[in-house]
Amino acid sequence: MIDIQSVQRWRKAVILFGGTLLLVCAMFVRPWSWLEYPAEQLGLVAIAVCVIGRAWCSLYIGGRKKHEIVSRGPYSVSRNPLYVFSFVGAFGIGAQSSLTVGVVFAFACWVVFRIVVGREERFLTDAFGNHYEAYRARTPRFLPDPRLWKDEAEVRARPEFFVRTILDGSVFLLALPLFEAVEGLQALNGFHAVIQLP
Repeated sequence: MIDIQSVQRWRKAVILFGGTLLLVCAMFVRPWSWLEYPAEQLGLVAIAVCVIGRAWCSLYIGGRKKHEIVSRGPYSVSRNPLYVFSFVGAFGIGAQSSLTVGVVFAFACWVVFRIVVGREERFLTDAFGNHYEAYRARTPRFLPDPRLWKDEAEVRARPEFFVRTILDGSVFLLALPLFEAVEGLQALNGFHAVIQLP
């Protein structure tokens, strides 16, 4: 049986390493001047959507994912809505550099979570068997299908999971001062942008 904690540790290590590598590469990119401000603003909106969306998902799944299949609310339209919002946040982080870097960040995030989801699905199949397989058959892995929406009359929330998800999501906000610092270094000729991208 697959240990879900080891999957989560692996995911965090890969994201930290890959994110750092992508960030270093982004330091040598400069956006087209007329797209710089719109890209940054779009990225900021994407980060806000990410933080709010992840918090919303945590209201449904907080403390329950190892014990039951959550299939209501955002989990009725996508099996992995937390990850979908993370893709949006990854785009937002990269868009602080340029739209192209935003797309690359989102794609890299998708690649990592695609691997992680495969491992998590094996764990869930082992743990929940046919119940999970039925959920898996009717609910898309990532791309939400709003036609499948089902909700509960009440959601029993656990505040500690909600707060933890908000704090985890707020890490995405670090992109703002980080990329502003990179722009400042580029302006001081500390780094020379090698590529100009949309």
